[in-house]
Amino acid sequence: MVTPKTELHRKSRAPSRAFARALRQNPPDAERKFWSAVRGRQLSGFKFKRQYPVGPYIADFVCLERRMIIELDGGQHALQQDYDTARTAYLQAPGFRVLRFWNDEFLRNPQGTLDEIFRALTAPSPSAPR
Repeated sequence: MVTPKTELHRKSRAPSRAFARALRQNPPDAERKFWSAVRGRQLSGFKFKRQYPVGPYIADFVCLERRMIIELDGGQHALQQDYDTARTAYLQAPGFRVLRFWNDEFLRNPQGTLDEIFRALTAPSPSAPR
């Protein structure tokens, strides 16, 4: 049964889902290569989703089981640092860990970037009880 609240939630997410779908169809080179490296649980069995809506934002890549978001940033992000800081804070509020890499950083050293992501995925969660 679809309640009015559920329908409102679906409608509020519809524009970001359509935008996310459009982003998946024409990704930047770095995102295309990153996706090729992590899709199908290729990174030690961790499942990633790409262009995943989180509230009003679309995360480049997300591993839901580890609550981790990976952002690959192009040059335009150098001009929007305040926006990215606010966006990261929003994404961290519900418990996501956000890792950011420059596109050219990944393209120059893909294995080093993937190794860093793997270490973060396998590290104990900072909020996990000991």
